[in-house]
Amino acid sequence: MDFNRYDKDDLQEAIRVLREGGIIVYPTDTVWGIGCDATNEAAVSKIYALKQREDTKSMLVLLDSPAKLDYYVDVPEAAEMLLETINDQMVNDQMVNAKPLTLIYPNARHLAKNLIAEDGSIGIRISSEPFSKALCAQLKHPIVSTSANISGHPTAHFFHEIEDAILNGADYVCRFRREDETPHEPSSIIKVNSDNTFLIIRQ
Repeated sequence: MDFNRYDKDDLQEAIRVLREGGIIVYPTDTVWGIGCDATNEAAVSKIYALKQREDTKSMLVLLDSPAKLDYYVDVPEAAEMLLETINDQMVNDQMVNAKPLTLIYPNARHLAKNLIAEDGSIGIRISSEPFSKALCAQLKHPIVSTSANISGHPTAHFFHEIEDAILNGADYVCRFRREDETPHEPSSIIKVNSDNTFLIIRQ
């Protein structure tokens, strides 16, 4: 099966739900995730409730293009250099021998307030996975990406591992890649500060 080819009806239904303030379960470039429009505070609250997670813990978001970062965060020079490294490892929009990279940026803006960390930062990953990339591009907003599990429970690496409570609590469960059991590594996480210092949180 070609896991790069998705059903456009599946994509459009997910986008409709996101635009109406709903939450979806969808495949990402790492594990299956729960998502919503990252600018919709009420939708973000629904995800915290579904995961039974405190809203003091921020969640990361996906974007389809680094060109959109400036609207949502400050992009220090160190972050630009890290992104250029990732771009050098892209062939036909696919990652080559590199883990997905989540960067935590300073001075988040134009996002749901309950999504942003207490220090004003937000984690953003530029998705190279075709479905989530298309979701962001067509919604024209970032999408929340948090693992599809109740807080404290094991992460669902594949669709069949997702708990019923998560599937039943979502407004839409995407069909794409449900049968895919290709191993996916969690992203590396690096926090980049305004002064270009950075902290590797997860390699």
